[in-house]
Amino acid sequence: MMKIEIHLFASLAKYLPENAKNKTCIIEISDHSVISDLIKKMTLPDHAIKLIFLNGIHASRTSVLKNGDRVGIFPPVGGG
Repeated sequence: MMKIEIHLFASLAKYLPENAKNKTCIIEISDHSVISDLIKKMTLPDHAIKLIFLNGIHASRTSVLKNGDRVGIFPPVGGG
């Protein structure tokens, strides 16, 4: 098992567990997981995800995770 730090921003923050602080939590996930596995584990809706960052660098859903990685997920931005 690996521990991944996940940050969910804006409207995605509601999917964090109750014990999350500052829109951040630590999730345990199986070794050799990719970001899409993390998204499924968090039950995040696919349509609500626009940008993904892995350790501060733009990433894709197929990016492989390592223990201690930091993942940031952003929804589409609206406004006018």
